[in-house]
Order: sequence, then structure tokens, then C-alpha cells
Amino acid sequence: MAEFKYKRILLKLSGEVLAGKLGFGLDFDAIRSISHQIVEISRAGVEVGLVVGGGNFFRGKQAVDEGIERSQADYMGMLGTVINSLALQDVLEKQGIPTRVQTAIQMQEIAEPYIRRRALRHMDKGRVLIFSAGTGSPYFSTDTAAALRAAEIGAQCLVKATKVDGIYDKDPMKNSDAVLYSSLTYMDALRQRIEVMDAAAFSLCMENKIPIVVMNVLEDGRLADFLIQGKKIGTIVSGE
Repeated sequence: MAEFKYKRILLKLSGEVLAGKLGFGLDFDAIRSISHQIVEISRAGVEVGLVVGGGNFFRGKQAVDEGIERSQADYMGMLGTVINSLALQDVLEKQGIPTRVQTAIQMQEIAEPYIRRRALRHMDKGRVLIFSAGTGSPYFSTDTAAALRAAEIGAQCLVKATKVDGIYDKDPMKNSDAVLYSSLTYMDALRQRIEVMDAAAFSLCMENKIPIVVMNVLEDGRLADFLIQGKKIGTIVSGE
């Protein structure tokens, strides 16, 4: 088995990435493209855990702005992550990759409850593990859930999948002169209030010394280029 710099990773996928060109709901062309990349790295021997967002179905902040109570809105968003997880599981398994979905809120008819020791056993057996329903508690984002699960499973890297090439000094969608950072420290990200992840997620990764790599996964082969070929891609946030 090949040796990789990051043998076990936590991949954070936003709902926006799964919505693809549709902008809402599920774009199965986008899901199949991302799944193909996950299959490629998994078969090469990289152990993969996933945390999936739910913004392609429901955004809690927008609901709060419309008068929905915050805790209720957050629970509604968690259900969106479960829909995404089940879709991703089905597409992965159709490509021959054994997959398990674990939820932070019990839904025993459709998924396992999140149990850390069971999760570790699944990963030791080479299964792709999808963590859904965030942390199971309101007021915590799925980015924070990703940082938490990364620490719990002993991930050596948290890959934040986005639609842009990494972290820029300003919004590259609005500013043609935006500059891409190749690296940042955790404190740089916190001081500059980098919005690619929230402060709690950055702080958790800093405390547990888990590097964060922010990269575009919409280009086929990017995960393999980074994890298998060892190419420098995107922006790395670490203690160095």
C-alpha cells in the first residue's frame, strides 16, 4: 500500500457544491463527479470521512431572518444534510465503494447513530463514512461539525471543498485582482475573519493541530492530485 502524507482525511462538502449548476437541490452530475474523485482516493488507500452541509435545501440564517426561531431553523438545516448524505451514499455505492451514513440525530430506519468507536472501525475497514446532521446541536455550523469529527476520528487533514481555488484576500467572484493565498496560519485566518470557515472550526483545528486545505473540487482529479500525487493545491491553513 502506498504511503501518503495524509492517510486519513475529513472532507467537508458544502450543500452549494452538491447543488452544482442548478443552484438548489441536488445536481447529480456534480455529485457523480465528486463521488468519482472520492472513489479514486479511497481505492488508492486514503481513508475518507465526509461531513456534508445542507445549504442547497435550507439555510438557517435566512430562516431566522424570516422569523423562525434559531434552534428550530438549525434543526431544519440538519435534516437537509441527511438528504445530501443519503444521495451521496447511493452514488458512491453504485461505484462499488462501501459506505456508511452516521447521523448526530438518531434516525435508525435510514442511518446509524454517530458512535465514535463504531466510526473508527468502519474507517479501519476501508469504508467511506458520511457524518450528517451536523453536531446534533443548534448554534453549531457544519464546518464546526467537520472540525469536531476530524479531531474525533484522528484525521490528519481537513479538506474544505469549495467552488474556488482556495482562500483569497477578497472575493474572487467580485474582484478580478483578488490574490490567492498559498498558506495562512490559524491565527491569520482568525484575525482576518476569513469566512471560508467559522471561528469555532478554525479554533478546533488549531487546538488539535489539524491542517485545513481549502480547494476547488469541481475540477476532476483535484483530490487525487493533492492526496495521491502530493501536488500543492489550494490554500493550507496550519500552525506554520
